[in-house]
Amino acid sequence: MEPQNYGKPGSIRVDTVHQRDIYHINSIDEITQWEIGICVPQICERGMIPTFQAILDQYPFTVFNFHSDRGSENINYRVCQLLKKASIKQTKSRARKPNDNALIEIETKNGSIIRKNMGWTHINQSFCDQINTYYKNYFNLYLNYHRPCGYPTTIINKKGRKEKAYDDYQVPYEFLKTLPKSKTYLKPGLSFTKLDKIAYEMSDNDFAQILRKEERLLFNKIERHNRKGS
Repeated sequence: MEPQNYGKPGSIRVDTVHQRDIYHINSIDEITQWEIGICVPQICERGMIPTFQAILDQYPFTVFNFHSDRGSENINYRVCQLLKKASIKQTKSRARKPNDNALIEIETKNGSIIRKNMGWTHINQSFCDQINTYYKNYFNLYLNYHRPCGYPTTIINKKGRKEKAYDDYQVPYEFLKTLPKSKTYLKPGLSFTKLDKIAYEMSDNDFAQILRKEERLLFNKIERHNRKGS
């Protein structure tokens, strides 16, 4: 079933990126391209509840729709109860229809964001907590407050067919602020004044340097662990 975003933020797409012993749960908002990554040691019904809750908590706006594939980690009683309690509608991709989750899969968010930065190397499950600290304190902040995304506009080509043209580049936070009635989408207790302090505390380049420094520290630990086990 195709989700309806009604032209406002809060309809997120969720997908899993496998990396041997760990899994990255990637989520992205359809309108703003606000993206949240979480790392888990395994995917199971019980384990996904705190994971999905952590994802929802990191969005600055209220999530009203949760779209995923038909994997059992996404479609089960516990997840249904979590979303129902939060008044979030759940939709799922049709069988053998990857375009239903195109924003996160086909349009390469998994590859250009998660895989490009986390690579393919083996990562022991014991590093999940450290990866999540890195995600929450650095990586997710960088993606949403400092890294520009391309926002498409639909054009009609010479053959009368619809095409997407990516001619608008902004960071997700700035794009969120440009939306009509943008203040009304924020969670209770949040304001753009508060979020501005996060967004403008550092320049994009300065934050990127800190991000890469923390990334090197993390992967140096992973590499040392892998050498000991080889």
